[in-house]
Amino acid sequence: MATADDPLIEIRATAPFYKNGFVVACPRTREALVIDPGDEVADLLAIVSGQKLAVKYILLTHAHIDHITGVTRAKEALGVPIYLHREDLPLYNAAAQQAAMFGLPIPSMVPVDHFYDVQQKLAFGDFEVSVHHTPGHCPGGVCLQIGRAGTRGRALIVGDTLFAGSIGRTDLPGGDPATLLHSIREVLFPLGDDAAVYPGHGEATTIGEERRTNPFLKR
Repeated sequence: MATADDPLIEIRATAPFYKNGFVVACPRTREALVIDPGDEVADLLAIVSGQKLAVKYILLTHAHIDHITGVTRAKEALGVPIYLHREDLPLYNAAAQQAAMFGLPIPSMVPVDHFYDVQQKLAFGDFEVSVHHTPGHCPGGVCLQIGRAGTRGRALIVGDTLFAGSIGRTDLPGGDPATLLHSIREVLFPLGDDAAVYPGHGEATTIGEERRTNPFLKR
């Protein structure tokens, strides 16, 4: 159940990847984030416009093609900085090759503006984002922990690290199963069983639910 310490979160997904893109907003100030704009970018921008939000950042959990196809359009529409983990820059720069693997049109990509500093908190309205490096699905995967400033953030945007009942694939370039499991158990699990997990595909879950029932995480 959402509380006063939780931001507003809108999620959209569309074909062909049905990848979740996010608009996360402060209900009081209407400052917001756009996270992982992909093929659903038009829906995300419609939310921003319709709810009269002031977007401060475009944040990327990682740079696989389904998470970045809408970055250029979002940047052109919003004019705000793009953040990515430095270790995923090679993937971002290889967007054309990634698209070709799926027989997709080659996307035009704008440059990344900033690399995440995991010591830094990114503020929007009454809320802030803490960045946790969670490699394994890819080298530069991150979890974005979001909560009211000064509180333990309960909303986790985890990219393709963890899913409801599953975990991210590790058979793509840069993936590593042992590293992924370490990221989940040693980085995500300590964030609290009550933390809400919003994955890059599929339904939301919680850390506690995945700790108890996820078959891929049984020791």
